[in-house]
Amino acid sequence: MKKRSLGIFSITIISLLCFYDAFAQEQPNILLIVADDLGYEKVGSYNDLISFTPNIDKLAKQGVMFTRAYASPVCTPSRMSIYTGNYATSHKYTGVLPVHLGTKEYVDFDTKWTTSAQLLRQNGYQTSVTGKWQMAAMEYHPEHCKSAGFDSWCVWQIWHNEKKTTRYWNATINEDGKISTEKDSLFGPEILTDYVIRQMEQSKQLGKPFFIQHNMMLPHVPIVLTPDDKREASLDNMIKYMDKQIGILLDAVDKLEIAKNTIVIFVGDNGTQSEEPRITKSGLINGGKWTLTDGGMHVPLIIRYPDILPENMKYQNLIDMADLFPTICDLSSTKINDATNIDGISFNNLLMGKEQKERKWVTAGYEDDFVIFDGSWRLHQKGNVLVDCRNLPEETISDVQSTEAKDALARLTPLLNELLINK
Repeated sequence: MKKRSLGIFSITIISLLCFYDAFAQEQPNILLIVADDLGYEKVGSYNDLISFTPNIDKLAKQGVMFTRAYASPVCTPSRMSIYTGNYATSHKYTGVLPVHLGTKEYVDFDTKWTTSAQLLRQNGYQTSVTGKWQMAAMEYHPEHCKSAGFDSWCVWQIWHNEKKTTRYWNATINEDGKISTEKDSLFGPEILTDYVIRQMEQSKQLGKPFFIQHNMMLPHVPIVLTPDDKREASLDNMIKYMDKQIGILLDAVDKLEIAKNTIVIFVGDNGTQSEEPRITKSGLINGGKWTLTDGGMHVPLIIRYPDILPENMKYQNLIDMADLFPTICDLSSTKINDATNIDGISFNNLLMGKEQKERKWVTAGYEDDFVIFDGSWRLHQKGNVLVDCRNLPEETISDVQSTEAKDALARLTPLLNELLINK
């Protein structure tokens, strides 16, 4: 009897271990890296010209790259779409929330908006956020990151002691409610990198999956000398340094031996801030941040999940920033509450090689204009302007005389009008 009991006990333990192992596989770690003001054309794997992003390029070879991911052309509307899974026409944050001016206005994550971080936290994830936090001035709303679903935070406090602070040298960093002056000599992005690594280490020690939204402060202006620069400050040098920090994080994932159960997502929040045209293999890109153009909306999106997703795969499917919310929830087996209204469409089936209904259009907004884009044509609400995007990066305003233009206008107008009903 004793031997039989011991055998049953052993089988039970093995069964439980298998159960917990399966559960761990259902709850992978998620590291979401959001670059600040980086259009697709500045990433080497998208451009094939001069590359300042070898680590991001390596990530693309190890995972999947989406060649047609689109966002609103400035941070607040784009990030609100990431956080809430809603289009700009729904969340209505179409300009930059003026945290840099010390506004007391804030995004109500307590009662009005549900975030993916809130849902993942309910699902057992240890959640944290870094970097650029401009959903509220933390001087007036010190627990705002927590209300958005994050257990811990290490963010640039943009407004402090009634004045604008800096993000790079002598950065004002708020870590879990405390502003440290011990690291004033460090470069702000380095502080964030160290924090992300500590969070990953802590999660592993606790045996809990992590969701880290790493809102990088690079390569946003001001253009400054990075710790690696001796003579010249430039946008490309800042992108190069941003890529270096990503490489440090990826190395840390490997050293912690968590790579196989860690999904790394890299995305830009909007197009590059540059007044100069950018050279690409396909032609010149005119326009960038602040403009509802391909240059302002087209961002890099790369996802790596070893042994689960294919390597060195490129998808041409249209992806909207609002799609990240439901996709992250699907990847983490996190249920979206029936009461949570989102616009985004999960592309998890596409990632997993299953049948996926293809998205026909994406949308974006800035100030008093909204657009809908189907990959070939972009219709603007303001002025009812139709733009021919069939030969990107070249784009031209259509006079709507051709049959193709008329068909595009007839197809896109009711779709845009339907979106604007929610405005």
